[in-house]
Amino acid sequence: MNNENNFIHFLHSLHLHRRQSHSKHTHVQEHDHHRAYEIFQVSTLNALVEGLYEGEITYGELKEHGDFGIGTFNALDGEMIAFDGQFYQIRGDGSISTVSDDQKTPFAVVQYFNPALSFHLDESKTFDGLKQECDRLSEGKNCFYSVRIDGFFSSMKTRSVERQEKPYRPLNEVTRSQKEFECHDIEGTIAGFCFPDFTQGLNVPGYHLHFLSRDRTTGGHILDCTMTCGTLFLDHTSNFHMELPKRKEFLDADLAKDTGKAVKEAETSRDKRSS
Repeated sequence: MNNENNFIHFLHSLHLHRRQSHSKHTHVQEHDHHRAYEIFQVSTLNALVEGLYEGEITYGELKEHGDFGIGTFNALDGEMIAFDGQFYQIRGDGSISTVSDDQKTPFAVVQYFNPALSFHLDESKTFDGLKQECDRLSEGKNCFYSVRIDGFFSSMKTRSVERQEKPYRPLNEVTRSQKEFECHDIEGTIAGFCFPDFTQGLNVPGYHLHFLSRDRTTGGHILDCTMTCGTLFLDHTSNFHMELPKRKEFLDADLAKDTGKAVKEAETSRDKRSS
C-alpha cells in the first residue's frame, strides 16, 4: 500500500479527522473521573536499574489507576503497553499477549488518558522530530505529559528483554543482550510519557515511549522510528502519585546512586552504545 493510500485509510479509520483542519488543535472533552488528572507510578526507575524486578502490585490493581501506560513485569519479563483500556505484554522473543489481572509489576506508569489536544501530522517525522513536536505543543517543561501517537511508520525499531533469573543483574547489563526488532511500513500506536528533568531517579527524564502495531504482531520499547503521517494526542498534569514497594530488598537497597549513565545505556540500541 503506498503512502497516499495509507493516508486515506488512516483518516477513514480514525473518523475524527473528517472534522479537523490539519493546522488546528482539537480539544477533547474532559471527563469527570477524579483520577483523570493523576499519573500513578509503581516504584522508582532507580530500583529497576539496580535489578529489583519483583513487585507486589498486580495488573488487576494497576488497572484501577489508569487505562493507558507503560511498564514491565516481574522478573523483567518483557515490555508493557496499555491504551484504550487494553494491556499488552511484549516478551523478549517478540511474542505479544494480553495481560492477565494476576500478573505483577515491579515498575509501571499509568493514567486515565484524557488528552487535552490532538494534532494531525501529515509530513514525515523522525523520532527526534516527533519529540520536538510534542515539546512545541507542551505548556512547559516542568509538567508531566502523557503522549499517544496513532500513525503509519516507514520504519520502527523497538526492543524487549527476556525473562530474568535470580540473582538479577542490573538493567543496563540485561539490555546489553536485549532483543531488537525492526519493521517497515507499519501502522500502530505509540504510548508513553514525558517526565520533567527533576524526576531523574524516579523515572526516565524526558520521553519514555512504547509501540504496538495495529495487527498486534510487533512492538516494544522504542529505540528509533520514522513516522509517515499520524495524529498526536497530548495531555498534561501536575498530579503525580507513586506507590513504593514494601519488600525488604527495596527497603534495604541503595537508591541514592547517580544512575543517569546506566539509564542512558539501557535506553540505547546496541549498535549505538560505546564499547
